[in-house]
Amino acid sequence: MHRCFIGIGSNLNDPYQQVTDALQELADIAHDHRVNRSRLYRSDPVGPPGQPDYINAVAELWTTLSPDALLDQLQAIEHAHERVRIQHWGPRTLDLDLLLYDQQIIETERLSVPHPMLSQRNFVLYPLADIDPNLRLPSGKSLHQLLRQCPMGTLAAIAL
Repeated sequence: MHRCFIGIGSNLNDPYQQVTDALQELADIAHDHRVNRSRLYRSDPVGPPGQPDYINAVAELWTTLSPDALLDQLQAIEHAHERVRIQHWGPRTLDLDLLLYDQQIIETERLSVPHPMLSQRNFVLYPLADIDPNLRLPSGKSLHQLLRQCPMGTLAAIAL
């Protein structure tokens, strides 16, 4: 079994519902294995101005899927939520990012794990801390170190 963390975000078409539905769909991928989830957070958009705020969360799941097979499943969920990739960092119905896959470092044309922006995104780090505050990244850095360098700012928890 592989321990994976998935970043979840939405700012279109009822983002709260998009994220809660995605959490259930991630549980389906885990095939009866435990899925942990963070609280939901409201975050300011990153990218082009004029976007609505995001709802974000992180899920921890255990899976037998390979990294590429898991990415295929995540993209299928995004597609089912009518995710359209028009503008880099633009608004979206659903964004699912493979943040961590065990303690592996993966660099392929399709996939970079740990997620390249993980250490700079408060809307990823604080939800990760909800699940495992003692987490260490493959680089050896602790989540505590990263949180000290990335203030919460306007990020706000909205639900359990």
